[in-house]
Amino acid sequence: MDQILGQVLRNAVWERLDMLADLATRADAQSLVSVARSELPRLTEGWRAMLTAHEPDERGDCPTCSTRWHRCKAPCSVWQVAHEHLVAGGLAPQRDLRRPWRRKTNPVPPQPRGTTPGESTGRHALMPQVANR
Repeated sequence: MDQILGQVLRNAVWERLDMLADLATRADAQSLVSVARSELPRLTEGWRAMLTAHEPDERGDCPTCSTRWHRCKAPCSVWQVAHEHLVAGGLAPQRDLRRPWRRKTNPVPPQPRGTTPGESTGRHALMPQVANR
C-alpha cells in the first residue's frame, strides 16, 4: 500500500512540474504573470521546507541524508542541487526543463524468462558478439 501511495504522490509531483514547465515555455505574458504570482510563493516555501530538513547539525552532518552507519557531511546533495538551480543556474548551461534528471523506472531491459544473456553462445553478455561467417 505504501508503494502505491508513494508512486501516486511522485506521479502527481512530476505532472505538476511538467505543467509548470509547459506554462513557462508556451504561455502568454498575462498567464505567466498570473502563474508566477500563485506558484512562486508555493515553490519557494517548498524549497525552504526541504532545505530546512537538510540543514547541517552541530557536527556538520546532514541529519536527513545521514544514517546510523554513514554520516553525510554538509553540503549534502540537496543543498548542492539547490545551489546549482537557484544560484548558479544562470551561469550554468541550460538543460531541458522536462524531467532531464528523472530516473528511468527500469534502466535494464527485461530478459525473457528462462534465458540469460549470452546463453546461446556461452560468451559473456557484455562482450561484443561477432557474426559467424
